[in-house]
Amino acid sequence: MTRDAQTGPVPIGDGVSQATPLGVAATVVLLRDGADGPEVLLLERPHHRGSFAGAWVFPGGGVDPEDHSSADAAASRGRAAAAGEAAEQLAARRAAVREVREETGLEVSPDALTSTALWIPPLSAPKRMRTWFYLTTAPAGTIVLAADEVIDYAWLRPAIALERHASDVMTLVAPTWVTLHGLQGFESVAEIVAHFIERGLAHYETRLGASERGQVLFWAGDVAYDDQADIEQKGGRHRLEIGQVPWVYTASDRA
Repeated sequence: MTRDAQTGPVPIGDGVSQATPLGVAATVVLLRDGADGPEVLLLERPHHRGSFAGAWVFPGGGVDPEDHSSADAAASRGRAAAAGEAAEQLAARRAAVREVREETGLEVSPDALTSTALWIPPLSAPKRMRTWFYLTTAPAGTIVLAADEVIDYAWLRPAIALERHASDVMTLVAPTWVTLHGLQGFESVAEIVAHFIERGLAHYETRLGASERGQVLFWAGDVAYDDQADIEQKGGRHRLEIGQVPWVYTASDRA
């Protein structure tokens, strides 16, 4: 068994004869400038129930029916696939705003959200959610936690959060870990936002495998993405080794 990048324990390999249908979710990375550099808001989930039990995550959750609008299709003209994705993003942005409000009491504007990534879990995941990741400068206000969904919060520099994970002090799931990894090395929130606007949307459609160190998550660009029979062969790398801490992320030819 390994831990899926988004949902929990799943078997390595096909796992199921037919992929679990995909739902849609949204996650928001809230940032602020701290004395020692940019900080990110992380929320601790309850340890004994719910999704991501015991993990520290960004605010977010599933897209609800009320997050959709009949006007979305008309506002998303173009090729069928592109239009469908654009309409999905409109609903995901509403869900992102709603989830931040429900979980933290903070109010963000959908227009202030910068799209950074789309995460898709493996076919074998028992619960599959296409999760849109956004980031924005945290609005002013007092954080009021949703007692049934969040038990604690912390503003942390990304490197500190990763250090706590490596020391087994903080539980993270793969999308959170990879996002934090990519937020390191910036001097201000404005610099982070500008970087991700220029970079554009990243896609992480996850596949599972294993190495001598344990479970490995693969993404497009890795030589073993389509065939994990020989994961050490020469070629490109885009993977996260999660079998042992500290986790090891390798992404050749990536900023």
